[in-house]
Amino acid sequence: MVGFVFFPPSPRHIESALARDLASIAGSRALKVALSVDASDDYLDEVMAALQPDILQLHGRETPQRVAQIRARFGLPVMKALGVSVEADFAPLGAYEEVADRILLDAKPPKDATRPGGNGHAFDWSLLTDRGFHRPWMLSGGLTCDTVASAVAATRPPGIDVSSGVESSPGVKDSALIAAFVARARAAAAGLTPLGSARESA
Repeated sequence: MVGFVFFPPSPRHIESALARDLASIAGSRALKVALSVDASDDYLDEVMAALQPDILQLHGRETPQRVAQIRARFGLPVMKALGVSVEADFAPLGAYEEVADRILLDAKPPKDATRPGGNGHAFDWSLLTDRGFHRPWMLSGGLTCDTVASAVAATRPPGIDVSSGVESSPGVKDSALIAAFVARARAAAAGLTPLGSARESA
């Protein structure tokens, strides 16, 4: 998947014209994910026209009702981000799993943050120990080339999300960091013992 951020306060915000150009480069090689934050239907109409995304990622305070409305209106799979800091933050998970196609678990933003999401910080991965999910989910927040292997080993996520962890400066992706991150993530996943195997249960 490749993400396109449509949120003006973010250094990763992308204008419609550039999104259209980059989408043509991506082609069918990757799913195009359009990230928005508490966006109106009119703004999402603009996003759809510019990108023709495969998935809509909702990274704001959208309620389960709003998630269901967006999914029905645009006819696309929806990924809902859920900020995590303490155990109680998982309380809304069930309601979101009923209406979203995928869940993104991210760190809660610092109190003085102007943008949602982990802002380069990780949450306590032990909160995921023995937790069951009814939808595919992805791990996000504070992942870098140095932390991704331990994150994969600790949480066994079906997918991972990275942004600031592969940037040379805010909003500027570094191709070498991206390649290293992907290589380390794949190596870590390949080294996992399948759940329920003899080695793991010994």
